Parts: sequence; C-alpha cells; structure tokens
Amino acid sequence: MQQVFILGVNFSEQKLVSKALQSFYALGPRACERIMAKYTIYRLAKVGSLAPKTVTSLTAELSQMTLDSDARKIMQDNIRRLKDIGSLRGRRHAMGMPVRGQRTRTQTATAKKLNRLDRRN
Repeated sequence: MQQVFILGVNFSEQKLVSKALQSFYALGPRACERIMAKYTIYRLAKVGSLAPKTVTSLTAELSQMTLDSDARKIMQDNIRRLKDIGSLRGRRHAMGMPVRGQRTRTQTATAKKLNRLDRRN
C-alpha cells in the first residue's frame, strides 16, 4: 500500500483527507472544512485520490499554521501564565479540577484526566 506525505507525516492512501488533517494537533473539524473548501476537496475524498499538486499546496498551507508542538507550547505557556498571576483558572489548573464552572460534587473524572498538563511548576 502506498503512503502519501503531508507535512512530514505519511498517511495511507485509504485514509480520508478530513481525518488526516484532523490528526494534526490544533486542527479541528471546522478548520479542516475550510482548508478542504479552499482547495475544492470533496469531504469523503481519500488521501490517495489527491493530485500531487494539491498535496504540495496542502503541505505549504499547513506549514504556515501553528500546529503540533508549537500549539502545545503556546497552550502550556498560557496555562503557566494563569498560574503565575494566581488567577482562579490557574489555581484550578494546578489542582487538576474543572476550570470552566463544571460541577465538582460528582463527575470530575474527565477534568482530572484532561488537566494533567505540566504539573511540576
């Protein structure tokens, strides 16, 4: 089976373009729809059906965006900033509790799982 390289990551030809784009951190469904509409890619198109010119233009488009490790670093810096200024959101992040007003009497398992970002500081 052939592989298609998009931004240094190889995808199988059978993978949907929308799922391949969403595999990059900080690219959600809406951003993927916009990118696919910009290059007139059908929503159920597979990566293997893309023209080489389209693949290179997609790679160029994605290389200009803030993705993966850069986006994670920005998010960690934002959380660290909230902790440093001592805001309520920063303290909630540090304690591993829900940050945006969710109930805490029950159902905090998801927040505790998701708020495990860089607890050493």
